[in-house]
Amino acid sequence: VMQADKVGAGTTLSRIVALVARAQRSRAPVHRRVDAVAAIFVPAVVAVAVIAFIAWSVWGPQPTLAHALVAAVSVLVMACPCALGLATPMSIMTATGRGATAGILIRDAGALERLGGADVLVIDKTGTLTAGRPHVVGIWQAEDVSPGRVLQVAAALEAGSAHPLAHAVLVEANRQGASMSPVRGFAARAGRGLTGTLDGVPVALGNEQFMHELGVAMPDRQDRPETTGDRAMTVVHVAEQGRAIGLVGVCDPPRPSARRAVKRLRRQGIRVVMATGDTRKAARALADDLGLDEVHADLLPEDKAVLVAGLQRQGHRVAMAGDGINDAPALARADIGIAMGAGSDVAIESADVTLPGGDIAGVPRAIRLARSTLGNVRQNLLFAFGSNTLGVPVAAGALFPVFGVVISPVFAALAMSLSSLSVIANAMRLKNADLDAD
Repeated sequence: VMQADKVGAGTTLSRIVALVARAQRSRAPVHRRVDAVAAIFVPAVVAVAVIAFIAWSVWGPQPTLAHALVAAVSVLVMACPCALGLATPMSIMTATGRGATAGILIRDAGALERLGGADVLVIDKTGTLTAGRPHVVGIWQAEDVSPGRVLQVAAALEAGSAHPLAHAVLVEANRQGASMSPVRGFAARAGRGLTGTLDGVPVALGNEQFMHELGVAMPDRQDRPETTGDRAMTVVHVAEQGRAIGLVGVCDPPRPSARRAVKRLRRQGIRVVMATGDTRKAARALADDLGLDEVHADLLPEDKAVLVAGLQRQGHRVAMAGDGINDAPALARADIGIAMGAGSDVAIESADVTLPGGDIAGVPRAIRLARSTLGNVRQNLLFAFGSNTLGVPVAAGALFPVFGVVISPVFAALAMSLSSLSVIANAMRLKNADLDAD
């Protein structure tokens, strides 16, 4: 017996197809600039055709009217802006299709253009640089509390959370057979922690800052070994009846592809900044492992957005990569938001680019695709404008006084077709673009 949770347009595949189709129909900002040029170009060509008609009518050989008409028609045919109109849409359509095959979903053409101009990447830690498969490495408790009680309270609260660390706590609770009663009055504070009532007793879980906000009595020294052997461990505080009862240590290893992705981003000229709500010690340990120099830790969701805004005020084009609800404000504030597909729906809806596989290696690939696309658009525009710039004077009869050559409308149509084909052929090169090349 099988149950289909979503069918038709509600399936993931249908959503991906719709997203790619929407991106292919969208218009990039550069295309609007092309439209502005075309608004001047078309009247100018008509004017050239009129001038050519008059010039051949007055100074041309017999039959003057026939030569004048041929020259005017040749100019209009040669300057038909097919190549100019195809230059941007063909590149965008091919690039978004290439991105989809590589696991890169782009919301619209504008996102592709903004990503190509990004010079700073603000990146989340948990679930983005790390594998998103954390596990509990230790539990430390107050002197009059058992480790089982600490785990029981933590698991009861985490049962209502979507954070990656919650899964680790629940797995450990199941492994140890810890009993879990339902939590009443559950409340989640994004980037801080969780609160509720367990068996009629107020309980809380979160970072140290959250404990201070709740007025939890924190002991001067937790009964916690100082040498855990894992500096990247994330510490979760557990409180009951207004006092701290213990800590849960959780470790989330870095993604296997994270180190190489960071190196590739640097070679692309991207300044990589880690922004996380985790402790500075854990963030610094991961940053040292991955070769990152700039780390901002102990951040709330709004702090990440402030960090992005500060970089933008410095004149940077900022991209933000994250996977959780905590990242949504920064994803929305950034010039380009990149959501890891394994993350929350809120993060994905706030982003311009989605990596369904959730692999950080997709970020440098996406940037390479965006830059290749922008370069391809420029080449297409060069072909389009170049063919018109050279072809229109020839069609008007510029070579006749020296070489006695007149271009007929048939050859003008052939030249126009070839210019359009050159644009299409050049855009199709993106289908085979190597996104892993440095």
